[in-house]
Order: sequence, then structure tokens, then C-alpha cells
Amino acid sequence: QVKLVESGGGLVQAGDSLTLSCTVSGLTFDDYSMAWFRLAPGKEREGVAYISWGGRSTTYADSVQGRFTISRDNPTLTLFLQMNGLKLEDTAIYYCAAGRPNQSLNRFQALDAEWYNYWGQGTQVTVSS
Repeated sequence: QVKLVESGGGLVQAGDSLTLSCTVSGLTFDDYSMAWFRLAPGKEREGVAYISWGGRSTTYADSVQGRFTISRDNPTLTLFLQMNGLKLEDTAIYYCAAGRPNQSLNRFQALDAEWYNYWGQGTQVTVSS
């Protein structure tokens, strides 16, 4: 059974930093491209960041470019999202997602939820002023 479990969310102030983690089980983590998505109230789901299965390629949404960093630690089966300079508009539920084995996505596909098969339950990030 594939399981993705996010953690690290919370309530922070604008300008603060936060690191999200996603622990994966039930699949060969090394073989899967991974991504973070978010869902804010009243908005559509948004792809935030992508990392290829080998970790050499990343893609970011324009809204977080330069502030967020996605990374992965294959030995511990963990995906991370380092978020710096948080803004009010970053408030959302953040989800990690796994794609398909040995699949590399171009920058147009990388943040499209259609390309992801497995999802976590989400972790809430709330940014206050």
C-alpha cells in the first residue's frame, strides 16, 4: 500500500520560514518524481514545486520561485519543501504527490496534477500578518 504522509505545517507570521516533510512508503522512492501542490480556500489546486526522480531537475511555480526549495533524501524516503519569506497568500493545505516510475516531466507537465498517481492527506500552512 502506497502511503504519503506530510508533516511540518503550522501557523507562522509573514516573513517566517517553514519546512514541510513528506515521508513515503509502499513504493520505490528513488524511481518516482515528486511534487508539492497546495489548495487555498476559494482557489484551484496549484502545483508549487517538482523534483525529478534523480533529483537533478526541479521546477517551481512563479509564485514561489526564489522563496521555496524542493529537495529529497532518497535513503530516508523523504521529500522536503523549504519555504522562506512566507506571505499571506501562501496560506493553504500543502500536499505531496508521487508520479509514475522513471517518469521525467517537462516544465509544463511537472506542476500538472494529472501526472501524479499518489497523494498525501495534506498539512495546513497558515501565514498571519
